[in-house]
Amino acid sequence: MNPENLEPLAIRSLDLRGKGLSKSEYQSELPRATLDIATAMRAIEPILEQVKNGTEADLIELGKKFDGIAPVQVRVPESVIAQSLAALDPAIRSALEEAIRRITKVHADQVRRVTHTDVVDGASVEQKWIPVDRVGLYVPGGRAVYPSSVIMNVVPAQIAKVPSIAVASPPQIDNGGYPNATILATCALLGITEVYAVGGAQAVAMFAYGVAGLCESADMVTGPGNIYVAAAKRALRGKIGIDSEAGPTEIAILADESAIASEVAADLISQAEHDTIAASVLVTTSEKLLSEVRAQLDIRSADTKHHERVRIALSGIQSALVLVDSLEQGIDVVNAYAAEHLELIVADPRAVAAKIRNAGAVFLGRFSPVSLGDYSAGSNHVLPTGGCACHSSGLSVQSFLRGVSFIEYGEQAFRDISQNVITLANAEDLPAHGQAISVRIENLGVLE
Repeated sequence: MNPENLEPLAIRSLDLRGKGLSKSEYQSELPRATLDIATAMRAIEPILEQVKNGTEADLIELGKKFDGIAPVQVRVPESVIAQSLAALDPAIRSALEEAIRRITKVHADQVRRVTHTDVVDGASVEQKWIPVDRVGLYVPGGRAVYPSSVIMNVVPAQIAKVPSIAVASPPQIDNGGYPNATILATCALLGITEVYAVGGAQAVAMFAYGVAGLCESADMVTGPGNIYVAAAKRALRGKIGIDSEAGPTEIAILADESAIASEVAADLISQAEHDTIAASVLVTTSEKLLSEVRAQLDIRSADTKHHERVRIALSGIQSALVLVDSLEQGIDVVNAYAAEHLELIVADPRAVAAKIRNAGAVFLGRFSPVSLGDYSAGSNHVLPTGGCACHSSGLSVQSFLRGVSFIEYGEQAFRDISQNVITLANAEDLPAHGQAISVRIENLGVLE
């Protein structure tokens, strides 16, 4: 398709001025792309079963079927990982190393401390944060490859001190059936030597079930992926822990008349570039800005490399230019929408940020675009999508830690609370709970 012959961009406009809607009503006005997760779950059932009962040969067969190439071996040799780093463009290596440095610095401050509480004299509860034993980290490799996702997954897991870390990424035709060379090089930079050429639902299943003689099962699987990866996470949740069922990427921008249309349009396009069902939403108080952004979107989307998918995404039901009466109404709208990425391009972004409750990550001011967070801001780009930011967090060190309580009561503290426990146990008609207390009281009397 020739960009010069493209039809005018048909991104929809939505006028919410004068409408004081509820949270659910705002959500209805800003729908997301529909994902047929139920169909995807049915489609992956035979894949999960094949991996559960299969061998390395099954993974190789699945790679040929879904990725168009059968890897020579599923586990990538350490020599290939090292060679990928040796061949890496020095400029890319430098950029990756700086991203690692910044992301490490931010995530190091997320480490949880041990808390010790003296409930009463002789009675304490201590909470320790203990890492999971093993994680499988998934890095996509479909329309694009994401070495940045290697960093976002690996760094917090390493800071959490997870003892065993493995990475899976789809085999690539242009790399002899191994994952993308830059992904492998990034693994090398981070000291990750356990890497598998496996993509999609089969990668999640491999980590969940393990494959004899090849890959040990993991306790947790994290990382973004397509609908089949999300379906596999849903199907296997409970067998494994997951970060989230990541859906298509999304950006919301809350802007006032101080925003520059070309910059706003570029940011909306940057996320539409990911997928035809990516969501790009502008919420603004300015009719002038909305009109200028629409014109800029038409021009810039036609000129961008991936103009076809960008324009489909911008024209979809999931994208919109939204007009509101005031920043206060705009804040209500974006809080209801709960975007994966939220930019605040307003005169006083800090004041507005103080009122934001629901977002995966919030970017303040014109010099903090989402693209910065995707690579080198220091924050994590594995974030909740599909409105899940109203109840879930992005990937962090905490994602790989479990809070475990250690309870210690001495004799006198036990005596002092024993009747209280017995009373509550009987009130709940669980007398054996109370007897576990009373037998100790009786034994203390015998011993005395």
